[in-house]
Formats: sequence, C-alpha cells, structure tokens
Amino acid sequence: MLYTNLNHVESAQQLEKIISENENVMVCCGRMGPMCIPVYGIMEELEPLYSHVRFYDMEFDNPEAHVIRNAPLTRGFMGLPYTVYYRNGKMVKATSSIQNMSQVKAVLDSEFGKPNA
Repeated sequence: MLYTNLNHVESAQQLEKIISENENVMVCCGRMGPMCIPVYGIMEELEPLYSHVRFYDMEFDNPEAHVIRNAPLTRGFMGLPYTVYYRNGKMVKATSSIQNMSQVKAVLDSEFGKPNA
C-alpha cells in the first residue's frame, strides 16, 4: 500500500470500475520513492481544486498494475511514476518520471479543463 492521502487502486477490476463510473480520472502508478512522492503531493494539493477529476494512486509493483504498465501509451516509459489520465473510460494521456505542479496542471487543464473558480 502506498502511504498517501489519495484513494488507492488495488486491482485492475477496481480501476476498470473507477474509469467506467467517472468521466475524468488521474492515476499515479509508482512507489514511495524520490521521483514519485512529489507527484503524490501535487495530486493531494490539486484534488480539492479539480472537483471534476478523481485522483488515485496505484502501487507499481502490484501485479494488478499491469493494466497501466503495459498500456499502449506507457510501453516505452523508463522512469517512475507512470501518471495516466482517463477520460470517458479511455487513457488519453500518460507521462513518466517526476513532474512539477505546472506540468501536472497543464495536463489536467488540457485533458479535463480548468477547475471552476
């Protein structure tokens, strides 16, 4: 289990249910390492601002995470975490490695729209 304040995805079946029931979903698939922890923190900070997006984490080493690790948009990735964005049940964007607040916000705004002010 990842020690974050995000909701956790523990199985491929649970992820499928989440993305089928929510229009906009961001999942950070990683470990409790130096490249991943900052992204979790950014997600925790942005979650209350982006009420139209559901934020989750998933353990990279969980065998169930194969649905993210082996997705077409992540196949060439070399660095953790894998951060994936789903809209209407489909993966529409994926990034890898550490990211800063402006990079994450840029993807959220582009893929899901800016938060309501």
